[in-house]
Amino acid sequence: MPVRTMSRFMVLLLPLLLGPLLVQRLAAQEVEIDSSSMTAIVAIGESIAEENCGRCHALGQTDASPHKEAPPFRVVVKRYRLEDLAESLAEGIVTGHPDMPVVAIKEDEIDAFLTYLGSLLPD
Repeated sequence: MPVRTMSRFMVLLLPLLLGPLLVQRLAAQEVEIDSSSMTAIVAIGESIAEENCGRCHALGQTDASPHKEAPPFRVVVKRYRLEDLAESLAEGIVTGHPDMPVVAIKEDEIDAFLTYLGSLLPD
């Protein structure tokens, strides 16, 4: 993942990844997530997506969704702000495509899932 892309993700996801209290404590310091840590977080998020969503949604940059009414995640991440998705995921997404099951990702997995989704954004 290019460094400039990681910087954009860090700006968007730092509060989600580190939590508001930690961000306040670290406000005077520079916090940097190295590329190997970011790669690991994205891989965890992709695994969560595969387990919970992969039977319907395309997970990569070019593949087709197995379910014709389920948009590829590369499209989802362009349609919805990551912050909005975080709230929906925490509450449990109830509907998407008509036969989508209720999906509730564990609270401690949401940040990795969103980091993975953010990795699908174009540079």
